Amino acid sequence: MFAARNVQTFARGALKGSQAWRGYASGAPTAAFAGQKGANGKYTVTLIPGDGIGPEISESVKNIYTAAGVPIQWEEVDVTPILKNGKTAIPDDAIASVRKNTVALKGPLATPIGKGHVSLNLTLRRTFNLFANVRPCVSIQGFKTPYDNVDTVLIRENTEGEYSGIEHEVVDGVVQSIKLITWDASERVARYAFHYAQSSGRKRVTAVHKANIMKMSDGMFLSACRQIAQEFPDISYDEDLLDRVCLQITQNPGPYSDRVMVMPNLYGDILSDMCAGLIGGLGLTPSGNIGRDASIFEAVHGSAPDIAGKGLANPTALLLSSLMMLRHMNLNQYADRIEKAALGTIAEGKTITGDLGGKSSTKEYTAAIIKKLGA
Repeated sequence: MFAARNVQTFARGALKGSQAWRGYASGAPTAAFAGQKGANGKYTVTLIPGDGIGPEISESVKNIYTAAGVPIQWEEVDVTPILKNGKTAIPDDAIASVRKNTVALKGPLATPIGKGHVSLNLTLRRTFNLFANVRPCVSIQGFKTPYDNVDTVLIRENTEGEYSGIEHEVVDGVVQSIKLITWDASERVARYAFHYAQSSGRKRVTAVHKANIMKMSDGMFLSACRQIAQEFPDISYDEDLLDRVCLQITQNPGPYSDRVMVMPNLYGDILSDMCAGLIGGLGLTPSGNIGRDASIFEAVHGSAPDIAGKGLANPTALLLSSLMMLRHMNLNQYADRIEKAALGTIAEGKTITGDLGGKSSTKEYTAAIIKKLGA
């Protein structure tokens, strides 16, 4: 009875949130950026520096933006969790800032591992209904890895699945965790994946699943993807099993290039990190969490408390995530210029951080990027 009540409660909440989408279903599943410039000619963006190395890499991004003349002013907020009605919540000031600005950049947040600790990253996604996680994985020219032909985008359903948080102890030693899949959430992320493919010039969408085992839950996800695929005749659609994709993409990522892969929550968490490994790791991988009313762009690597304050951190992932944010804001010219400088610095290999094979500090690496901006 406990599990059934929780499933029903969560499902009602999910449906309530998705009903507002019904009149929006024929269009793109996210609202265009509607931020307004202030009197100083700049857009205000919420900045969540994060924990550990977060403040250092955030400072690096701010310095690069200043050098590039990006028309942004930062509104820094603290998301140290508070308790509301016995549940972990984001402070009201931080929520108000993200809702007002509609875009945010977030450094890594640490979540203690253990009973009773709720992930702050998960809390942020739920608070702002950030339904799609977008993770491009593209080989970086000049940075040698075993693969040089990776070019795929993974889109992960971000609100339910195994991460719904519906679990309880049945009896001592037996815990039941429930995977929740709804039609509305599946259709929403599928539509976003096809829109993303169409707008970015990618010709194929692949749904990744385990419907051979989870016939009802993953089966529903596939049904939603198939229905949406019919609305996009210019985009090829296929399906593949998660385990087969993991095997094949590590043997030869070439066939997965120039496509978008869309999948339920847990599969996306695993597969996106695995694909990041193909291009050099999470330190080189950007990420965006997309919602209709707000979007948060983030570095997905850990907070690395062991090197915090030592000047060893690599700001690339946060910087590349911020460039996703700039393109979301239609500030493409600034994104292109900074991207060229950052990737050029990595390819040159002279002034890069230790995790990239160099010996430079965070500040030295940042200075090298800024120097290229002026070249």
